Amino acid sequence: MGKIFRISLTLIVVAVAGIAGHWIWSHYLYSPWTRDGRVRAEIITIAPDVSGWVNQLNVKDNQTVNKGDVLFTVDDTRYKATIAELNAKAESQKLAWELAKHKYKRRIGLTNDNLVSKETFDEAFINTELARTSYELAQAQLNTAQIDLARTQIHAPENGTLINLSLRNGNYVSKGNSVFSLVKQDSLYITGYFEETKIPLVHIGQNADVSLMSGGHVLHGKVTSIGKAIANTNVTTNGQLLPQIGQTFNWVRLSQRIPVDIQLDSIPKDIELSVGMTVSIQLQTDK
Repeated sequence: MGKIFRISLTLIVVAVAGIAGHWIWSHYLYSPWTRDGRVRAEIITIAPDVSGWVNQLNVKDNQTVNKGDVLFTVDDTRYKATIAELNAKAESQKLAWELAKHKYKRRIGLTNDNLVSKETFDEAFINTELARTSYELAQAQLNTAQIDLARTQIHAPENGTLINLSLRNGNYVSKGNSVFSLVKQDSLYITGYFEETKIPLVHIGQNADVSLMSGGHVLHGKVTSIGKAIANTNVTTNGQLLPQIGQTFNWVRLSQRIPVDIQLDSIPKDIELSVGMTVSIQLQTDK
């Protein structure tokens, strides 16, 4: 009796272990989940549209700002001087245009009385048009200088939080070179990197449970996009734009990972999310 009991218990344990192992194996390989997820957001790089010395810095690192707030200003002395110079140039060109128009009108009357040649009349007309275009060019240059002057004040493009701010008063900034970044408010989302073998189980609108590595509440969201392309690290391009294919091929083939974006439904107030945090993602299935 005892021997039968031991054999039965052993068989039951083996069966349970087999079922559990199969479930774990199937869950690991075929269930749509991943531990390789990241918190992401819309990041806006802040770069001045003019060059110069920073003479007023109004913000600090990790500060929350509103759209339109002045973040910092660039010294505008040179830009004001340029506007004064171009104002004078535009006024000079305007007077030259007025003079050319006056001469042209006079040539009209003289031509009607046959006192000047047709060639002289045409020359007066051309000089008038040249003077007009010179004035319009000077006016356009003045408008450009006024835009540059206005952009010595750098404004926040969106509501958000400033990050990586190492800028200081007296630093020289160059046009188009980013000086710090802004995390757009309410733009946090999750990107999970799912193995290609699990992608058939992923679809747009699918519910997702997101667990932070730091613990706490499980966040909920929905799949909003599935990546349509990833780089092929085995193929490069030479100087003639021909593909260079690697000469080796590994027998052990690791599945590629495809990025899947998840929009969070809501973020509890007691949870502090930062871009780059690690998360685990479990997608819900009909099964």
